[in-house]
Amino acid sequence: MSVMFLPLKLIPVPVQCVVMSTVLDLVFRRDEKLKLLLDAMDGRVFRIHITDTNAVMFLGFSRARGWVHSMHTGSVDVRLSGTTAGFARMCFGHEDPDELVFEQVLKLSGDSDAMLRFKRLFAAADLDWERELRASFGDFFGVRVARAAHALVQAEQRLAIASRETVMNRFHDMEIPDSDHVQQWQAGVEHLSFQVEKMKGRVTRIEQRLGRHQNDREE
Repeated sequence: MSVMFLPLKLIPVPVQCVVMSTVLDLVFRRDEKLKLLLDAMDGRVFRIHITDTNAVMFLGFSRARGWVHSMHTGSVDVRLSGTTAGFARMCFGHEDPDELVFEQVLKLSGDSDAMLRFKRLFAAADLDWERELRASFGDFFGVRVARAAHALVQAEQRLAIASRETVMNRFHDMEIPDSDHVQQWQAGVEHLSFQVEKMKGRVTRIEQRLGRHQNDREE
């Protein structure tokens, strides 16, 4: 959820906290229908760790308001971690947080009830970070942050595509069969197994006939 992207390491975490607190306070105060959801979050604290910059922030809720601090000495209900690009995908790329967690782009742990309430709150808030940053701090700041975030997301997508192509090329060099060849091989194995079972049946019947013939001779 960090909103300062490049160069993030040069910007003090407390400054990032002020930006986030300002945006969240304006969004939550503006929409009265969020009050009940905010009340349900009272006392909850989330630890946010941006792994590539090692920045840590705490997002908490008190008296129907949200706050973001760089330090917190109390207990934490939920821990959320990911890279700057991962948070950019969620906040500016509008990707589904559940999908990002499933793909382990973001890692989430802690109280499941707090997670569910948090999800409901932000789904209802329909937070658009670019719009809110421009409204709170001006077009110059908001547009620059949004552009940096989108560029970061696009760079990660290009890296992911290049990595997949590299892996597929490596498989090709190693002559590892593709999915079509694997399916053909599986079909061949299944056909061979069927033929083997038929042969077993024939052998069994032959053995039974030989056994009966042997008994007849002995009688």
